[in-house]
Amino acid sequence: MDHRSEVREFLSTRRDRITPVQAGLPAFGGNRRVPGLRREEVALLAGVSVDYYTRLERGDLSGASESVLDALARALQLDEAETAHLFDLARTANASPGARRPRKKAEAVRPSIQRVLDAITDAPAIIRNNYFDYVAANRLGRALYSPVFTDPAPNSARFAFLDPAARDFYAEWDKNTQELVATMRGEAGRNPYDKRLTDLVGELSTRSERFRTLWAAHNVRYHRTGVKRLRHPVVGDLELTYEAFELPADPGLQLSTYTAEPGTSSADGLRMLASWAATTELPAPRGAGLTVD
Repeated sequence: MDHRSEVREFLSTRRDRITPVQAGLPAFGGNRRVPGLRREEVALLAGVSVDYYTRLERGDLSGASESVLDALARALQLDEAETAHLFDLARTANASPGARRPRKKAEAVRPSIQRVLDAITDAPAIIRNNYFDYVAANRLGRALYSPVFTDPAPNSARFAFLDPAARDFYAEWDKNTQELVATMRGEAGRNPYDKRLTDLVGELSTRSERFRTLWAAHNVRYHRTGVKRLRHPVVGDLELTYEAFELPADPGLQLSTYTAEPGTSSADGLRMLASWAATTELPAPRGAGLTVD
């Protein structure tokens, strides 16, 4: 991934989505050549010269101060995830050549973490890494994502874009794939020199037109909480709330849990799923508890 291109396309796509009215600017006439703001309008809103903003949007964030980045984020109406992504791009632009290497990540799922997973008995729980591999899970987590775990090296991104079963499993496949790519875009911004992540993006770009289209949109989001709607092949439709937690002692690992609103059909479905899981031999991710990276 070329860094200057990343910066250029991120800023230009953010600019294109904002109309003058949304930015609080007067809209003079209808003969505008761009769908969103002009460069000079962004420069005005950010309090910088047009020449300076043009340099930034051409991909050169080197030397941009925090105050300039904050002003740019306000002008482009960036949300929290997008603002963090902008700062990640600037951090990469200002990094010395010797610092341009992948950030250190956890290399193992520690036994105590697996014990925590196994202690969660009433809710599916899964741990993924920065490459979207499912590296550990409790029994109910493996049961919930059984279509993904049919692969000995389960990867949520490859499943979503390359496995035809994903369209049936994810009741909101369009939304899920949008969110997944936006989360991947954030990971790529934080780890721009991670070859394994870059290779995954390249593989999906080559094999999936849907992925290519979404990747080109340059959307960014956090994966922290939300609702997941699934069509499970055994228990049917499920509507679950997920909560995602970073593991501070294990960089790159994220724990996700899934719960259902009490008294709903989804809560009944989770109980049925637990009964099915108790009588079924479920595959564990290859190397679970041993190797992540």
